[in-house]
Amino acid sequence: MVEAPHPTIAEPDEGLDEARLIEDSGASQRVGRIAAQVARDLGYRLVRVKISSAAGATVQIMAERPDGTMSIADCERLSQALSPAFDVEVPMKQAYRLEISSPGIDRPLVRESDFARAVGHEARVEMAVAINGRKRFRGGLMSVAPGPDGPTARMRLVAEDSSAIEVDLPIRAMAEARLVLTEDLVRAALRREKAALKDAKRLGGRSAGAGRKRDLGVASRTNSNERKAAARGAESKPFGPDEGDDNGR
Repeated sequence: MVEAPHPTIAEPDEGLDEARLIEDSGASQRVGRIAAQVARDLGYRLVRVKISSAAGATVQIMAERPDGTMSIADCERLSQALSPAFDVEVPMKQAYRLEISSPGIDRPLVRESDFARAVGHEARVEMAVAINGRKRFRGGLMSVAPGPDGPTARMRLVAEDSSAIEVDLPIRAMAEARLVLTEDLVRAALRREKAALKDAKRLGGRSAGAGRKRDLGVASRTNSNERKAAARGAESKPFGPDEGDDNGR
Protein backbone atom coordinates (compact mmCIF):
# COMPACT_ATOMS: atom_id res chain seq x y z
CA MET A 1 0.00 0.00 0.00
CA VAL A 2 1.07 3.56 -0.53
CA GLU A 3 1.84 6.01 2.23
CA ALA A 4 1.28 9.11 0.11
CA PRO A 5 0.31 9.99 -3.44
CA HIS A 6 2.98 9.62 -6.06
CA PRO A 7 4.20 13.11 -6.93
CA THR A 8 3.14 14.53 -10.25
CA ILE A 9 5.80 17.17 -10.83
CA ALA A 10 8.52 17.46 -8.20
CA GLU A 11 12.19 18.30 -8.02
CA PRO A 12 14.42 15.26 -7.29
CA ASP A 13 15.72 16.70 -4.02
CA GLU A 14 12.43 18.17 -2.82
CA GLY A 15 11.91 17.21 0.82
CA LEU A 16 15.17 15.26 1.15
CA ASP A 17 16.71 17.74 3.56
CA GLU A 18 13.72 18.22 5.85
CA ALA A 19 15.07 17.64 9.35
CA ARG A 20 13.76 14.95 11.67
CA LEU A 21 12.27 16.60 14.74
CA ILE A 22 12.18 13.31 16.66
CA GLU A 23 15.65 11.77 16.71
CA ASP A 24 16.99 8.36 17.68
CA SER A 25 19.35 8.05 20.65
CA GLY A 26 22.37 6.02 21.72
CA ALA A 27 23.63 3.40 19.28
CA SER A 28 20.67 4.02 16.97
CA GLN A 29 21.72 7.64 16.63
CA ARG A 30 25.29 6.66 15.72
CA VAL A 31 24.05 4.21 13.09
CA GLY A 32 21.58 6.81 11.85
CA ARG A 33 24.28 9.38 11.13
CA ILE A 34 25.86 7.00 8.62
CA ALA A 35 22.56 5.71 7.22
CA ALA A 36 21.08 9.18 6.72
CA GLN A 37 23.92 10.35 4.48
CA VAL A 38 23.99 7.17 2.40
CA ALA A 39 20.21 7.31 2.01
CA ARG A 40 20.33 11.01 1.09
CA ASP A 41 22.85 10.35 -1.68
CA LEU A 42 20.46 7.78 -3.19
CA GLY A 43 17.38 10.01 -3.00
CA TYR A 44 15.87 8.54 0.19
CA ARG A 45 15.47 9.98 3.66
CA LEU A 46 15.90 8.22 6.97
CA VAL A 47 12.81 7.71 9.10
CA ARG A 48 14.05 5.69 12.05
CA VAL A 49 16.76 3.31 13.25
CA LYS A 50 15.93 0.60 15.76
CA ILE A 51 18.41 -1.91 17.17
CA SER A 52 17.18 -5.15 18.72
CA SER A 53 19.45 -7.39 20.78
CA ALA A 54 17.16 -10.42 20.74
CA ALA A 55 18.27 -13.46 18.69
CA GLY A 56 21.66 -11.83 18.12
CA ALA A 57 21.35 -8.27 16.85
CA THR A 58 19.12 -6.71 14.22
CA VAL A 59 19.57 -3.19 12.89
CA GLN A 60 16.26 -2.10 11.40
CA ILE A 61 16.34 1.00 9.23
CA MET A 62 13.14 2.62 8.02
CA ALA A 63 13.51 4.88 5.01
CA GLU A 64 11.36 6.44 2.32
CA ARG A 65 11.33 8.67 -0.69
CA PRO A 66 10.33 12.29 0.05
CA ASP A 67 6.79 11.53 -1.16
CA GLY A 68 6.44 8.79 1.49
CA THR A 69 6.78 5.78 -0.83
CA MET A 70 9.31 2.94 -0.59
CA SER A 71 9.27 -0.15 -2.81
CA ILE A 72 10.97 -3.51 -2.36
CA ALA A 73 13.45 -2.48 -5.05
CA ASP A 74 14.17 0.73 -3.12
CA CYS A 75 14.81 -1.27 0.06
CA GLU A 76 17.19 -3.62 -1.73
CA ARG A 77 19.06 -0.73 -3.36
CA LEU A 78 19.55 1.02 -0.02
CA SER A 79 20.57 -2.23 1.65
CA GLN A 80 23.27 -2.84 -0.94
CA ALA A 81 24.65 0.65 -0.39
CA LEU A 82 24.54 0.55 3.41
CA SER A 83 26.25 -2.82 3.90
CA PRO A 84 29.72 -1.74 2.67
CA ALA A 85 29.37 1.63 4.38
CA PHE A 86 28.68 -0.07 7.71
CA ASP A 87 31.53 -2.54 7.18
CA VAL A 88 33.92 0.41 6.86
CA GLU A 89 32.47 2.59 9.61
CA VAL A 90 31.81 -0.37 11.97
CA PRO A 91 28.83 1.17 13.85
CA MET A 92 28.15 -2.14 15.67
CA LYS A 93 30.66 -4.08 17.76
CA GLN A 94 28.91 -7.45 17.39
CA ALA A 95 27.58 -9.39 14.42
CA TYR A 96 24.23 -8.05 13.26
CA ARG A 97 21.48 -8.47 10.70
CA LEU A 98 20.64 -5.40 8.61
CA GLU A 99 16.98 -4.94 7.72
CA ILE A 100 15.67 -2.15 5.50
CA SER A 101 11.94 -1.45 5.41
CA SER A 102 9.33 1.11 4.48
CA PRO A 103 7.66 2.98 7.37
CA GLY A 104 4.36 1.08 6.91
CA ILE A 105 0.81 2.35 7.21
CA ASP A 106 0.96 2.87 10.99
CA ARG A 107 4.20 4.72 10.50
CA PRO A 108 6.40 6.63 12.92
CA LEU A 109 5.98 10.39 12.68
CA VAL A 110 9.34 12.16 12.82
CA ARG A 111 9.10 15.22 10.56
CA GLU A 112 6.69 18.14 10.47
CA SER A 113 5.41 16.94 7.07
CA ASP A 114 4.62 13.52 8.60
CA PHE A 115 2.31 15.15 11.14
CA ALA A 116 0.75 17.40 8.48
CA ARG A 117 -0.08 14.38 6.29
CA ALA A 118 -1.46 12.53 9.32
CA VAL A 119 -4.00 15.20 10.29
CA GLY A 120 -7.42 13.59 10.63
CA HIS A 121 -6.01 10.26 11.82
CA GLU A 122 -5.35 8.81 15.26
CA ALA A 123 -1.84 8.87 16.70
CA ARG A 124 0.01 7.66 19.76
CA VAL A 125 2.58 10.00 21.32
CA GLU A 126 5.08 9.61 24.12
CA MET A 127 6.70 12.80 25.38
CA ALA A 128 10.30 13.02 26.54
CA VAL A 129 9.13 15.40 29.27
CA ALA A 130 5.72 15.22 30.96
CA ILE A 131 3.04 17.72 29.90
CA ASN A 132 0.71 18.54 32.81
CA GLY A 133 2.01 15.45 34.60
CA ARG A 134 1.39 13.16 31.63
CA LYS A 135 3.77 11.61 29.10
CA ARG A 136 1.55 9.37 26.95
CA PHE A 137 -1.22 10.60 24.71
CA ARG A 138 -3.50 8.93 22.20
CA GLY A 139 -6.04 10.78 20.10
CA GLY A 140 -6.86 12.40 16.79
CA LEU A 141 -4.37 14.73 15.15
CA MET A 142 -6.20 17.97 14.45
CA SER A 143 -3.55 20.35 13.12
CA VAL A 144 0.11 21.32 13.05
CA ALA A 145 1.05 24.91 13.75
CA PRO A 146 4.12 26.98 14.67
CA GLY A 147 4.83 27.23 18.38
CA PRO A 148 7.35 28.97 20.66
CA ASP A 149 9.52 25.82 20.63
CA GLY A 150 8.96 24.82 17.03
CA PRO A 151 6.06 23.01 15.32
CA THR A 152 3.25 21.91 17.63
CA ALA A 153 0.75 19.12 17.04
CA ARG A 154 -2.78 19.63 18.37
CA MET A 155 -4.49 16.42 19.50
CA ARG A 156 -8.07 15.72 20.53
CA LEU A 157 -8.21 13.31 23.45
CA VAL A 158 -11.38 11.45 24.42
CA ALA A 159 -11.76 10.39 28.07
CA GLU A 160 -13.61 7.31 29.36
CA ASP A 161 -16.69 9.43 30.05
CA SER A 162 -16.68 10.49 26.35
CA SER A 163 -15.63 14.03 27.19
CA ALA A 164 -12.99 15.51 24.91
CA ILE A 165 -10.12 17.90 25.47
CA GLU A 166 -7.56 19.39 23.11
CA VAL A 167 -3.85 19.55 23.90
CA ASP A 168 -0.92 21.15 22.07
CA LEU A 169 2.25 19.03 22.08
CA PRO A 170 5.63 20.39 20.88
CA ILE A 171 6.94 17.90 18.34
CA ARG A 172 10.58 18.41 19.35
CA ALA A 173 9.68 17.40 22.92
CA MET A 174 8.30 14.03 21.78
CA ALA A 175 10.27 10.84 22.40
CA GLU A 176 8.14 8.86 19.94
CA ALA A 177 5.05 9.37 17.79
CA ARG A 178 3.29 7.06 15.36
CA LEU A 179 -0.03 6.52 13.66
CA VAL A 180 -2.50 4.04 15.12
CA LEU A 181 -3.71 1.39 12.68
CA THR A 182 -7.44 2.00 12.24
CA GLU A 183 -9.98 1.19 9.54
CA ASP A 184 -10.03 4.83 8.47
CA LEU A 185 -6.25 4.83 8.08
CA VAL A 186 -6.33 1.64 5.99
CA ARG A 187 -9.08 3.04 3.76
CA ALA A 188 -7.11 6.25 3.26
CA ALA A 189 -4.02 4.22 2.31
CA LEU A 190 -6.05 2.22 -0.20
CA ARG A 191 -7.38 5.42 -1.77
CA ARG A 192 -3.85 6.77 -2.08
CA GLU A 193 -2.70 3.49 -3.58
CA LYS A 194 -5.37 3.64 -6.26
CA ALA A 195 -4.46 7.24 -7.02
CA ALA A 196 -0.77 6.36 -7.23
CA LEU A 197 -1.42 3.41 -9.54
CA LYS A 198 -3.56 5.58 -11.77
CA ASP A 199 -0.86 8.22 -11.84
CA ALA A 200 1.81 5.57 -12.55
CA LYS A 201 -0.17 4.19 -15.49
CA ARG A 202 -0.62 7.70 -16.84
CA LEU A 203 3.10 8.37 -16.60
CA GLY A 204 3.89 4.89 -17.96
CA GLY A 205 6.84 4.41 -15.61
CA ARG A 206 5.59 1.93 -13.03
CA SER A 207 3.67 -1.34 -13.09
CA ALA A 208 0.54 -1.91 -11.05
CA GLY A 209 2.23 -4.83 -9.34
CA ALA A 210 5.13 -2.68 -8.18
CA GLY A 211 2.74 -0.13 -6.71
CA ARG A 212 0.97 -2.75 -4.62
CA LYS A 213 4.25 -3.74 -3.00
CA ARG A 214 5.25 -0.35 -1.66
CA ASP A 215 4.28 -0.83 1.96
CA LEU A 216 5.54 -4.41 1.96
CA GLY A 217 9.05 -3.29 1.07
CA VAL A 218 11.60 -5.09 3.22
CA ALA A 219 15.16 -6.07 2.38
CA SER A 220 17.61 -7.66 4.77
CA ARG A 221 21.31 -8.47 4.57
CA THR A 222 23.91 -10.03 6.81
CA ASN A 223 27.06 -8.06 7.56
CA SER A 224 30.51 -9.56 7.01
CA ASN A 225 31.03 -10.35 10.73
CA GLU A 226 27.76 -12.28 10.87
CA ARG A 227 28.62 -14.20 7.70
CA LYS A 228 31.84 -15.32 9.35
CA ALA A 229 29.96 -16.25 12.53
CA ALA A 230 27.42 -18.21 10.50
CA ALA A 231 30.23 -20.12 8.85
CA ARG A 232 31.39 -21.16 12.31
CA GLY A 233 27.92 -22.49 13.08
CA ALA A 234 26.31 -19.48 14.73
CA GLU A 235 22.58 -19.21 14.06
CA SER A 236 21.37 -16.20 12.08
CA LYS A 237 17.67 -15.41 12.44
CA PRO A 238 15.72 -12.25 11.60
CA PHE A 239 13.91 -10.64 14.47
CA GLY A 240 10.90 -8.39 14.07
CA PRO A 241 11.11 -5.20 16.11
CA ASP A 242 8.74 -4.79 19.03
CA GLU A 243 6.56 -1.81 18.24
CA GLY A 244 4.80 -1.75 21.61
CA ASP A 245 1.24 -1.79 22.80
CA ASP A 246 -1.35 -0.41 20.38
CA ASN A 247 -2.89 1.48 23.29
CA GLY A 248 0.35 3.33 23.93
CA ARG A 249 1.06 1.64 27.25
